[in-house]
Order: sequence, then structure tokens, then C-alpha cells
Amino acid sequence: MLDISSNCYVKMGLILAAIVGLLITFFICTVRLFLVLRKDAEHKPGKKGAVSVLVVAGSGGHTTEILRLMESLSRSYSPRHYVIADTDKMSEDKIRTLENSHKEKDTTRQFTIQRIPRSREVQQSWRSSVLTTLYSLLYSVPLVFKLKPDLVLCNGPGTCVPVCASALLLGILGVKKVLIIYVESICRVETLSLSGKLLYHLSDYFFVQWSALKEKYPKSTYLGRIV
Repeated sequence: MLDISSNCYVKMGLILAAIVGLLITFFICTVRLFLVLRKDAEHKPGKKGAVSVLVVAGSGGHTTEILRLMESLSRSYSPRHYVIADTDKMSEDKIRTLENSHKEKDTTRQFTIQRIPRSREVQQSWRSSVLTTLYSLLYSVPLVFKLKPDLVLCNGPGTCVPVCASALLLGILGVKKVLIIYVESICRVETLSLSGKLLYHLSDYFFVQWSALKEKYPKSTYLGRIV
């Protein structure tokens, strides 16, 4: 009986130790995330030179909008790393057309195109999209850790969620603070997209293009139509 009781106490002790360890880990990660998300006036990408940009391009309208934003950026934003879904057949041609047209005037211009699994297909169920997003995250983390961009720019495609999560992980682990800039699609007039809702509190700068959204989401910044 004593041996059985002793084994029970040992197992209970191990379980409690594991729970305490998980709670401590969760607390540390939460504190680190708070510090990463806190506005830091001293953190200014490009203070020492060019700004490395990781751009998440969706398909169709998302790609068109994000490329309009890229056209307005100066040559200081370089290199430019574009991330597209592996099933996206059209965005690569649009990106190359834009970048090659500018490269004729600026031979130092650099860009790359990276592919990761799509986190959510059109009309895919929310439940199954959790698994596909986690699968996409497995590819996003090593990619973002390899590129170590100064900022991530996105406008709503599902692919941006695992990419932004990977950028946050860089900061949580103390590798590098990466600014996350989210620009909600112009087609979103009264409600945010699912990606927008997920990244509203996690982005450093969150832009909307309709005043109605600014009223609903006060943390956002409204600058009118920017694409």
C-alpha cells in the first residue's frame, strides 16, 4: 500500500511540475509578446540603411492592391521579398512585371519571390483551415527566420497570418523586432476580414480605407483611399 501511495504522490508531483512549467512558459511568452507589441519610438527600420520588406501577396484583388502600395515605396525599401501561395499561378507574373519595369531605372533593385502552402482556400471550412494554417506555419517560420525582414506588409490574404505569426516569433525569441503593417482591403467597408480580425491587436500599424471601420476599430488608422 505504501508503494502504491508513493507512486501516486510521485506521479502527482510530476504532473504539478509539468503544469507549473507550462504556466511559467506561457507567462514568459505573454510578457515577451507584450514587449514586442509595445510601441517603441527607438525602433525605426532603416536607421542604418535600406529597409528589408517581406510582402504577402494574395491572389486577384489582394495582389493588385498590394502592388499599388509597393509602387509608392521608395528605393530605400529593398530588398523586397514577396510571399505567395504555392497554388497561386497569377501573382508571380504580376510581381515580376512590376519589379522588372522599375529595375530598368534602378539596376540595384533587388527582389525575390517565395512560395509557401496556402493557409486557406476559397470556401474552405474554418475547422479545416486551422490545420492548413498550421501546415503553412511550418514553412513560414524557417522562411521568415532566414530572411529576417525589417517589416512585413500585408493586406488580408490568409497566407499573411502564418507569416505574421512567424515575424512575431522572431521578436518573442529576441532575434529581431519586425514591424507588422496591415492594410485592410478597400473592399472591406463595414467589417474586417478574418485576417484583419486576427491581426488587429497583433500588428504595429493597422490601416483601414473606410471611416466606418475606424469608428468600429479605434486602434486602426484611417487615411482615406490609399490603393
